[in-house]
Amino acid sequence: MKTILVLAPHPELADAIRSGLNPESYRVVHRPNPEEAEPMLAHGLADVCVLDLDLTGVQGIWVVEKLRRRSPRCPMIVYTGNRSVDWEEEAYLKGVRHVLSKPFRARLLTTILEELLNKPVSAAAPPASRPFDTAFFGAPAPMGAPNLASNATHTNTSLQNLGVLRDFSAILTHSLNADALLRQFLLMIRELTGVNRAAIFLRSPAPSVMSSASGGEARALGPACAIGLAPHLLENIRLSFDSGIAGQVARIGRILRRQSPEAADLETQSEFELLGAQVAVPLFDRERVLGVAVFDARVTGEPLVNSELEMIFHLLEQVGLAVKNIWLHDQVAANHAMLSDVMRELSSACVVVSRDLTVLHANRMARKYFGQTGTRAGELDFSDLPAALGSKVFQVLKTGSALAPFRHSPENEPGTVFQVTISPVHHAGAAVPASALLIVEDRTQAEQLQRLEVEAKNLRLMRSMAERLATEIGNAMVPVAVHQQLINERFKDPDFRAALDKALAEVVKRVDRLVHQMRFLAGNVASSGEAISVGALVDEAFQEARKHLTGKAGQLNNECHGHGAVVAGDRTALKHALSEVILNALQSNPTSPQVTVRCVEDGAQSGSVSIEVQDNGPGFTPEAQKEASTPFFTTRIPGVGLGLAVTRKIVETHHGKLEIPSSRNTQAGVVRVSLPTEVGVTKK
Repeated sequence: MKTILVLAPHPELADAIRSGLNPESYRVVHRPNPEEAEPMLAHGLADVCVLDLDLTGVQGIWVVEKLRRRSPRCPMIVYTGNRSVDWEEEAYLKGVRHVLSKPFRARLLTTILEELLNKPVSAAAPPASRPFDTAFFGAPAPMGAPNLASNATHTNTSLQNLGVLRDFSAILTHSLNADALLRQFLLMIRELTGVNRAAIFLRSPAPSVMSSASGGEARALGPACAIGLAPHLLENIRLSFDSGIAGQVARIGRILRRQSPEAADLETQSEFELLGAQVAVPLFDRERVLGVAVFDARVTGEPLVNSELEMIFHLLEQVGLAVKNIWLHDQVAANHAMLSDVMRELSSACVVVSRDLTVLHANRMARKYFGQTGTRAGELDFSDLPAALGSKVFQVLKTGSALAPFRHSPENEPGTVFQVTISPVHHAGAAVPASALLIVEDRTQAEQLQRLEVEAKNLRLMRSMAERLATEIGNAMVPVAVHQQLINERFKDPDFRAALDKALAEVVKRVDRLVHQMRFLAGNVASSGEAISVGALVDEAFQEARKHLTGKAGQLNNECHGHGAVVAGDRTALKHALSEVILNALQSNPTSPQVTVRCVEDGAQSGSVSIEVQDNGPGFTPEAQKEASTPFFTTRIPGVGLGLAVTRKIVETHHGKLEIPSSRNTQAGVVRVSLPTEVGVTKK
């Protein structure tokens, strides 16, 4: 078989020649330029060289001259799309045998090749020794040799190639063990080349969730495997991409010899001397440099030739891809182990179910909750899940939609409460889920604690309520009790009877207000009823608030009369709600109580009116602003702390909202009551 070397910037010409020639007689190899074809040209591996040139300038002649210097005995054929007579003549003078015009014609090239390859070659010096090429490709037969010898050479070459492929494929049996794979590779290289010493240095694997690597560790190369070197030497040596052998290899991106100018610095020479190496070969994974392989000369002292190093370079590229895959596998295994450990230690039960209803993973709590007695540890079947949960998992797998968290109580344990979450697990781009994740959390104890907390809160509320009610009723009954003690002695006194009448009226008023507050707080309010003018409602609420005001009479500035807003609801309840707000506003300034009420259209909510009640007092403290509507919270003594709480209850029953905004320009306090308005009704 003859080798046709095609030098062309693009592979189209090589593909056309390959398809037009007999593959059993010709092997076509494409290279873009003479520099990349140097190993083949230097060792005479090409029988004919075909060039794709533009013969309209000197550049094409330069390529011919460069090729002639590298391989003087190799016949040259030029294909050109543009030519000049002068430059075509110059090409023939430089040694080109034929200049052919494009497009490529198979029969013409076949005839020319048969003429060139069957013509006897003049005597010349034999080609240089090719020990490694012979090992891989067999010794090529001299030109003009009988066909029988050519066939024997072809058979021998095929057998040797198969042997090398068999040896290289043997290292793939260690595809999940980087150390064994690299050692097997170095042993194979020693067997093929007779190299004395060799070592491979690798960067640290990419960090996984189980570990982390700093930037310094990523720049360092540690010994991964070596033959012919002392173990204690490998334990104490590291290479770095910042300098030395690894730094030079990473910088130039090609093979580095000890005698080359790039290795002339002291640190690089020291590392070569320490390792006893003569050459360093980069180890790529087609994306970046993973490491460096260093080799000594043969055991006979002869250096490795270019063809051997080129083959080692390409084999190392495949080894680099294998090492990268091993690292990725180790990362996946470490992440899987970490995830399994985390899920195993969770206090919640975690079960992963595939689309075929196979349990892919079940942690310890899942086996505790759902495992059948008598089964081996670690085993859990889909049938072990309760029917209520199994049907939900099946639904998620079929629809691909997650379910809202829900509660589940086992039939055999009525007091147990589980919080259940079922989520689909989708692979990237998949329309249907590959599996479903079932998470079951035991909420029994939490539910019990929550009930106890609610009961304790209710007890505290009842205690506070009892204390405040007892205080309020006791304070109201003190004047009555005093007059009751003196009634027999002073009943005939007109001043005494007047004081008794006033005390009884005050008691009735305070108790009546307290009764109304408790009734409204209990929720006895109708949310719909007559249509009420807000302006009139404010006037009525102010008059109601004045009944409970002690000291100076308050003043009202009602700006709602001109607004015309109308609301619907329980008139008595709404009047009581506004009277509580107005009473608080009047009580904020005992010396000169004054309150301003304004109506504002609520822009955020169409069909709603905001009634703002503003006092002339010092305003709300941050604590009062936050807790003012909480039952039994008060800043006044005496006081029960139910006013704004009752107001909020009534307003929310009427689908409104009670707010205490932050103080605006002045320090006065503002309470805002928002209520829905009625349209098209008659005011009352």
